Amino acid sequence: MDTSRASGISVVVPAYNEENNIKPFLDRIVPVLEQVEADYEIIFVLDPCPDKTEQVIRDASSTNSRIKMLKMSRRFGQPAATMAGLVYSKGEKIVVIDVDLQDPPEVLIEMNSKFNEGYDVVYATRLSRDGETVVKRLIAQIGYKLINSLSDVQIPRNTGDFRLMSRRIVNELCNLNESHGFLRGLVAYVGFNQTSVYYKRDVRFAGKGNYNRYFGSLRIGLNGLIGFSAKPLNLMSIFGALISSFSFLLGTWYAGQKFLGINLTPGLSTTVILLCFFAGIQLLSLGLMGEYVSRIYDEVKRRPMYIVDKSVGFESENVN
Repeated sequence: MDTSRASGISVVVPAYNEENNIKPFLDRIVPVLEQVEADYEIIFVLDPCPDKTEQVIRDASSTNSRIKMLKMSRRFGQPAATMAGLVYSKGEKIVVIDVDLQDPPEVLIEMNSKFNEGYDVVYATRLSRDGETVVKRLIAQIGYKLINSLSDVQIPRNTGDFRLMSRRIVNELCNLNESHGFLRGLVAYVGFNQTSVYYKRDVRFAGKGNYNRYFGSLRIGLNGLIGFSAKPLNLMSIFGALISSFSFLLGTWYAGQKFLGINLTPGLSTTVILLCFFAGIQLLSLGLMGEYVSRIYDEVKRRPMYIVDKSVGFESENVN
């Protein structure tokens, strides 16, 4: 990463099927950026989508050269899109924010003030989660608690990818070169001076979220847990030892009954229950090991996390 080119502030914005959110987002964030930093760039990172998101971004770029776009060769997903934007950014400060206006751009003013106090990362912590169902909020609460209790790094609760980072943080993130791209976990792993600001999250401005409401959250949580801790495997070993001990005690109990000539335990029902129980534990353990192995497989392939098809507004990187 060429740190000599770092200047101003870069805003990385993943986008997919967001044609109705682009203009309202720009109407709100551009005045904020002009107040925070005269030298800025807004990088939309677009997965190919059927709506007019690309054309809306191109129209905006034609009237404001600070608005840029990267279009992926296929749909790589939000983590990959975010990482692509970080790699192409040139700012001394880098912001990651969604385009749906759930994260108010005006919070950047307070985040920038904190950043100027000497912090390398200022992340936004949600005081409320308007527009989310009770089930999704419950999944988030349980997920953060589980990840932080088992993970080797502590991920701030009630935070998303909305954050302001220094150039050296982004350089370290790019050097990690990991496939899963779990940003909030990677930023926590990198360390340095980090702090937070608090805000109330708004409802989505227009359209629907592009991630499965529940499965997507569970998948993100699984990446956070498995990508930053081997403790689940350790717990499976401990659990296996406990079950083995239980089986030994149960065998002793059966042997004692046989020795005393007592027939108190029906055989069939006990056998069925134990077989189902141990089969479930084995499948759970194999599934957990499979999750780790699949991530090892992804890492050793060393395939690029994303492939850029087109770029708009970049001079040296333009691949049109």
